[in-house]
Amino acid sequence: MEQKIHQGRNVKRFREMLGIKQEALAFDLGEDWNQNKISLLEQKDVIEDPLLKKISEVLKIPVEAFQNFDEQAAINIIANTINNNDNSVMHSLYIKDATINPIDKLVELHEEKIALYERMLKEKDEMMERLEKLLK
Repeated sequence: MEQKIHQGRNVKRFREMLGIKQEALAFDLGEDWNQNKISLLEQKDVIEDPLLKKISEVLKIPVEAFQNFDEQAAINIIANTINNNDNSVMHSLYIKDATINPIDKLVELHEEKIALYERMLKEKDEMMERLEKLLK
Protein backbone atom coordinates (compact mmCIF):
# COMPACT_ATOMS: atom_id res chain seq x y z
CA MET A 1 0.00 0.00 0.00
CA GLU A 2 1.77 3.13 -1.22
CA GLN A 3 1.34 6.26 0.88
CA LYS A 4 0.66 9.50 -0.98
CA ILE A 5 3.02 12.36 -0.18
CA HIS A 6 1.20 15.39 1.23
CA GLN A 7 3.67 18.28 0.90
CA GLY A 8 1.56 20.75 2.90
CA ARG A 9 1.32 18.37 5.83
CA ASN A 10 5.06 17.80 5.59
CA VAL A 11 5.68 21.57 5.77
CA LYS A 12 3.48 21.66 8.87
CA ARG A 13 5.30 18.73 10.49
CA PHE A 14 8.74 20.24 9.98
CA ARG A 15 7.58 23.71 11.01
CA GLU A 16 6.13 22.32 14.23
CA MET A 17 9.15 20.12 14.90
CA LEU A 18 11.33 23.21 14.66
CA GLY A 19 9.00 25.11 17.02
CA ILE A 20 8.12 27.74 14.40
CA LYS A 21 4.63 29.26 14.48
CA GLN A 22 2.61 29.87 11.31
CA GLU A 23 2.89 33.63 11.87
CA ALA A 24 6.69 33.42 12.03
CA LEU A 25 6.88 31.39 8.82
CA ALA A 26 4.54 33.88 7.12
CA PHE A 27 6.75 36.76 8.24
CA ASP A 28 9.87 35.04 6.88
CA LEU A 29 8.17 34.32 3.54
CA GLY A 30 7.39 38.01 2.98
CA GLU A 31 4.67 40.64 3.11
CA ASP A 32 2.31 38.67 0.83
CA TRP A 33 2.01 36.04 3.56
CA ASN A 34 -0.03 35.78 6.76
CA GLN A 35 -1.02 33.06 9.23
CA ASN A 36 -4.19 32.20 7.29
CA LYS A 37 -2.27 31.69 4.02
CA ILE A 38 0.19 29.38 5.81
CA SER A 39 -2.75 27.39 7.20
CA LEU A 40 -4.17 27.00 3.68
CA LEU A 41 -0.74 26.13 2.29
CA GLU A 42 -0.37 23.33 4.85
CA GLN A 43 -3.58 21.77 3.52
CA LYS A 44 -2.27 21.48 -0.07
CA ASP A 45 -1.21 18.10 -1.43
CA VAL A 46 1.30 19.66 -3.81
CA ILE A 47 3.16 22.96 -3.39
CA GLU A 48 4.65 24.73 -6.39
CA ASP A 49 8.43 24.15 -6.68
CA PRO A 50 9.54 27.83 -6.36
CA LEU A 51 7.47 28.25 -3.18
CA LEU A 52 8.66 24.92 -1.78
CA LYS A 53 12.25 26.06 -2.42
CA LYS A 54 11.62 29.32 -0.54
CA ILE A 55 10.07 27.44 2.41
CA SER A 56 13.06 25.10 2.32
CA GLU A 57 15.44 28.07 2.60
CA VAL A 58 13.46 29.67 5.44
CA LEU A 59 13.18 26.46 7.49
CA LYS A 60 16.69 25.28 6.46
CA ILE A 61 15.23 21.91 5.50
CA PRO A 62 16.04 20.31 2.10
CA VAL A 63 13.24 20.51 -0.49
CA GLU A 64 13.43 16.73 -0.81
CA ALA A 65 12.23 16.35 2.78
CA PHE A 66 8.91 17.97 1.87
CA GLN A 67 8.63 16.00 -1.37
CA ASN A 68 9.57 12.57 0.00
CA PHE A 69 8.59 12.55 3.67
CA ASP A 70 9.70 9.36 5.37
CA GLU A 71 9.66 9.05 9.18
CA GLN A 72 13.28 7.88 9.49
CA ALA A 73 14.52 10.38 6.90
CA ALA A 74 12.73 13.14 8.79
CA ILE A 75 14.50 12.21 12.02
CA ASN A 76 17.86 12.31 10.22
CA ILE A 77 17.11 15.63 8.50
CA ILE A 78 16.01 17.33 11.71
CA ALA A 79 18.99 15.93 13.62
CA ASN A 80 21.39 17.20 10.94
CA THR A 81 19.68 20.60 10.83
CA ILE A 82 19.93 20.97 14.60
CA ASN A 83 23.53 19.74 14.63
CA ASN A 84 24.54 22.11 11.83
CA ASN A 85 22.90 25.06 13.57
CA ASP A 86 24.18 24.39 17.12
CA ASN A 87 27.42 26.32 16.68
CA SER A 88 25.82 29.38 15.07
CA VAL A 89 23.06 29.40 17.69
CA MET A 90 25.62 29.11 20.47
CA HIS A 91 27.79 31.85 18.96
CA SER A 92 24.91 34.29 18.48
CA LEU A 93 23.59 33.67 22.00
CA TYR A 94 27.03 34.17 23.46
CA ILE A 95 27.52 37.45 21.58
CA LYS A 96 24.07 38.86 22.44
CA ASP A 97 24.17 37.99 26.13
CA ALA A 98 27.50 37.17 27.71
CA THR A 99 25.73 35.90 30.84
CA ILE A 100 24.40 32.79 29.06
CA ASN A 101 26.50 29.78 29.96
CA PRO A 102 27.39 27.83 26.78
CA ILE A 103 27.38 24.50 28.66
CA ASP A 104 23.84 25.16 29.93
CA LYS A 105 22.78 26.03 26.39
CA LEU A 106 24.31 22.80 25.04
CA VAL A 107 22.42 20.79 27.67
CA GLU A 108 19.22 22.64 26.76
CA LEU A 109 19.72 21.97 23.03
CA HIS A 110 20.40 18.31 23.74
CA GLU A 111 17.19 18.07 25.80
CA GLU A 112 15.29 19.76 22.95
CA LYS A 113 16.67 17.17 20.51
CA ILE A 114 15.56 14.33 22.77
CA ALA A 115 12.08 15.85 23.08
CA LEU A 116 11.95 16.25 19.29
CA TYR A 117 12.93 12.61 18.72
CA GLU A 118 10.32 11.48 21.26
CA ARG A 119 7.59 13.53 19.52
CA MET A 120 8.60 12.13 16.14
CA LEU A 121 8.60 8.55 17.44
CA LYS A 122 5.19 9.11 19.02
CA GLU A 123 3.86 10.47 15.71
CA LYS A 124 5.32 7.45 13.91
CA ASP A 125 3.66 5.08 16.39
CA GLU A 126 0.33 6.88 15.98
CA MET A 127 0.65 6.66 12.20
CA MET A 128 1.42 2.94 12.43
CA GLU A 129 -1.66 2.42 14.63
CA ARG A 130 -3.82 4.26 12.10
CA LEU A 131 -2.39 2.17 9.26
CA GLU A 132 -3.00 -1.05 11.19
CA LYS A 133 -6.63 0.00 11.78
CA LEU A 134 -7.03 0.79 8.10
CA LEU A 135 -5.67 -2.60 7.11
CA LYS A 136 -8.14 -4.43 9.42
